Amino acid sequence: MTAQDILNKLKEKFGETILDAKVEGILEPFAKVKPENIRDVAYFLRDESDLQLDYLMCLSGIDLGKGLLGVVYHINSISKKHRFAIKVEVPRENPDVPSVSMVWQTANWHEREAFDLVGVVFTGHPDLRRILLPDDWDGHPLRKDYQVQEFYNGIKVPY
Repeated sequence: MTAQDILNKLKEKFGETILDAKVEGILEPFAKVKPENIRDVAYFLRDESDLQLDYLMCLSGIDLGKGLLGVVYHINSISKKHRFAIKVEVPRENPDVPSVSMVWQTANWHEREAFDLVGVVFTGHPDLRRILLPDDWDGHPLRKDYQVQEFYNGIKVPY
């Protein structure tokens, strides 16, 4: 199945939920969806017999600038041997995205990392807490406006 076929199935099922897409002339074809619909889209991509996108390879949180944070889901079908990416964008002031950890279990740790480093809040996540930094760390280091704290627990941070 081609990336265009996958996109056509998504558009047929979800219509206006698909905000943007690019499948030609790029390495990783993608569709951008409304964040509130990501879980429904994820279940469809996993469970649709023609798609079977059953392996979440990577989930990345991104500071897109201009007041937006993003999440990119790179998904692969092991049996069908095709792949696709889904993107969502949320405002920095309210960076809530529904968790897909119940769709793909590997999302559990990926979502925790995006929460920790970028500050995306995955609603419905079973254990959303920092995974790389201490619980009392200030800020999210992969945000473009992040300022490294000078000291943490009395120890100078910048090295």
